[in-house]
Amino acid sequence: MSRDLFASGASGLTPSQQALLYEMRQNSARAVMFHQRISEKLGLNATDHKCLDFLNRSGPVTAGQLAQLTGLTTGAVTSVIDRLEQAGYVVRDKDPHDRRRVVVKPAPQGADQISPLFQSVMQSTIEIISRYNEQEIEVILDFMRRCNEMTLAEMEKMKSPAES
Repeated sequence: MSRDLFASGASGLTPSQQALLYEMRQNSARAVMFHQRISEKLGLNATDHKCLDFLNRSGPVTAGQLAQLTGLTTGAVTSVIDRLEQAGYVVRDKDPHDRRRVVVKPAPQGADQISPLFQSVMQSTIEIISRYNEQEIEVILDFMRRCNEMTLAEMEKMKSPAES
């Protein structure tokens, strides 16, 4: 018999809160599987794919900045950048503000390969969002931001002393 340690910490919650916790876990697991499938189509691993997503949204960044954005170590990010560059999804360039630093930026042809894979899910997500009024969206947005902050904080707690 398996014991769900995460759910066992949910005692004392209302049925609605328990249902929300369950659905959040379902969403998280399905998102991981969805992005694994996308990663496979792109010839990447899931971590590299998600780092590329951060790069596509942030624009040019240093390896240290990408580590901060993702919560990964700088060593791990350097390996990710190496693989993404070798696959043609990013390029390293001199920082226009400090020629001694190197920034990483998405390669235009990489975005052309990724965008079509997300068109359907983006349209479906927009349809779901459109079912909510502005006040409901604000509540959902607050919840998502808090969850994102919590996840980064929990990742930070898991770092070894050498990584901190």
